[in-house]
Amino acid sequence: MNRRTVRLAFFLCGCAAFINLYATQGILRELAAAFGVTAEHAGQGVSVTTLAVAIIAPFVGTLAARFERRKVIAYAAMVGALPVIWSAHAAGFESFLAARFAAGVLMPFVFAISIAYIGEMFVREEATEMSALFVAGTTLGGSAGRFVTNLFTSLIGWRHALDVIALLCLATGVMIYMCLPSSGVARVDDEGARGSRWAMLTRRPLLAAFLVGACVLASQIATFTFVGLRLAAAPFRFNTVEIGAIYAVFLVAVVVTPIAGRVAARHGPRNTALAAVVLAFVGALLTLSDSVSVILIGLALGSTAVFVEQASANSFISQTAAGVRSTAIGVYLSFYYFGGSLGSVLPVPWWRHWGWPGCVAFVLGAQAMVAVLVFLFWRAGTAVGSVKLRPCEVTRTQ
Repeated sequence: MNRRTVRLAFFLCGCAAFINLYATQGILRELAAAFGVTAEHAGQGVSVTTLAVAIIAPFVGTLAARFERRKVIAYAAMVGALPVIWSAHAAGFESFLAARFAAGVLMPFVFAISIAYIGEMFVREEATEMSALFVAGTTLGGSAGRFVTNLFTSLIGWRHALDVIALLCLATGVMIYMCLPSSGVARVDDEGARGSRWAMLTRRPLLAAFLVGACVLASQIATFTFVGLRLAAAPFRFNTVEIGAIYAVFLVAVVVTPIAGRVAARHGPRNTALAAVVLAFVGALLTLSDSVSVILIGLALGSTAVFVEQASANSFISQTAAGVRSTAIGVYLSFYYFGGSLGSVLPVPWWRHWGWPGCVAFVLGAQAMVAVLVFLFWRAGTAVGSVKLRPCEVTRTQ
């Protein structure tokens, strides 16, 4: 199996992990009308999904330790179509939420196991580049999930739109199985004694990486939660469609993140993350402008910086937690989504007192914490596991 196919496989793994996560975010009015709830309550379709991710993610490494990586990833992606169909044809709101929760349970088996597999297959430089490609896939998957759902909702209704998402989940899982090389026998990963595993996970470098994840998504959620409120008010007065269109800035990261991964392969995740913090600062400050074009540029820079930071964190954890990769990535996901939930709550007082400049101050503070954590704790030679990284068998065939 050639290198290009493997790169495609991990990009698709990223798409599969996120294509359903935010699919219902843009159809809250339709869901509210269908189930007789408010649009705010309909938004729980996203929150219960991320809640399920946060709950199950730390245990993914243990649950999947004895199984072949390729099968776990591909089957989780394919089986993920079932709760999507369930949610599409749910008779009541409680059933819909249960289906969304079930979808969230499966997502970490794609995300965490993919990152762990990258760490097993590739040496440090290649792992950093491949992690960036995976994160680019998550970016496209999240954007495509929203776009496809909204498009087909306008054509054939939201229930059949989710049926389309289910088909995409199934097709992506099949392609992953065809493109991803077999991992062979189970790795000695996440199977050590519980005491030693806990000691590894609580080392300062990994704890710092977990907190980086929380800060990164907190800044992202804060930005895109409150910038919509700003653009809906005077003097901009964006309508709903125009506000939804600002998410297109995420697509910049699809191109930039893999390029950043190649840079990180030479300079390491630490230097790449610090550079991304600078980019995030610049982007946040640009959004203070009264020009829509400048604001959009700022949002593009800021969101791209977040995805580069996430890719750097994934790579750092994969390299550092050699003996507990899957579990470590699972814990990272829990911190990541917990930080995201704080990002929609903590800036509220800042917004009420200072408006958008207050939100920008919150974002800058979160990014400053990222810089401090990375600078102090992401040092070379901080591996806490016992499994050595080795070149991918695919690369030796080239």
